Amino acid sequence: MIDKLLCWLRHRQAPVPDALWNVVIAALPFLQALNKDEQLRLRRLAEGFLAEKEFTAVGELELSDAICVSIAAQGCLPILELGLDYYRGWVGVIVYADEFIIPRSVEDEFGIVHEYQELASGEAWDGGPLLISWRDAQMAGSGYNVVIHEFAHKLDMRNGEANGIPPLPAQLSPSHWQQVLDTAYDDFCARVDASADSAQEMLFDPYASENPGEFFAVMSEAFFETPALLRTEYPALYAQLAGFYRQDPASRIFRKTAGRQP
Repeated sequence: MIDKLLCWLRHRQAPVPDALWNVVIAALPFLQALNKDEQLRLRRLAEGFLAEKEFTAVGELELSDAICVSIAAQGCLPILELGLDYYRGWVGVIVYADEFIIPRSVEDEFGIVHEYQELASGEAWDGGPLLISWRDAQMAGSGYNVVIHEFAHKLDMRNGEANGIPPLPAQLSPSHWQQVLDTAYDDFCARVDASADSAQEMLFDPYASENPGEFFAVMSEAFFETPALLRTEYPALYAQLAGFYRQDPASRIFRKTAGRQP
């Protein structure tokens, strides 16, 4: 069964209700760290996003305004300082209740095409829709964020395939970005290999070792959810991401935490 919902905002061009917005923010600690001005700007971005995009639920999931707003709020965090134009060129957000199957095909060195099925929690298609598992989306808050992951892929795809090198602002050197990305990626892959031998738990999702595009997406998750950890482990990469996203989540969370001290 496919259930389509054009959220109330698309019908009425109305703001997100205060009660609903507050519930969404309260469930996501990395959004609670935003100051009042940042939360207001994020809310306006989310409203604009909801007005432009079409949400579709697949399977047994009943789409709700709460689901739409939660995905929009998380997805718009990376563009808080970039603007909604960064998400132009695509419309659909498809939400599954749980992980879903994606058919794949790969051609080997002999020209033989192998077809298989892959279980996924999210998928971003170049120029096409963004697919999200709602069960996984609800795991946000402790370093794993499928919404930010897939939206980071969308940003990466703005200049072609998702290869870890999105369109960079003028102040960031493409060659330096590539050097920092490659150095961090090689180190991370070595850590993944070492953890496989020692059964040591990884600080970041090992899926980041798949390729530089996945590394960028996973590290974007960490940048917004566990920024202090990322800044400690990969300071040069953190600095590049801060330059790209024009945000400093580690300092933001530190200020929020310090403000709660007696």
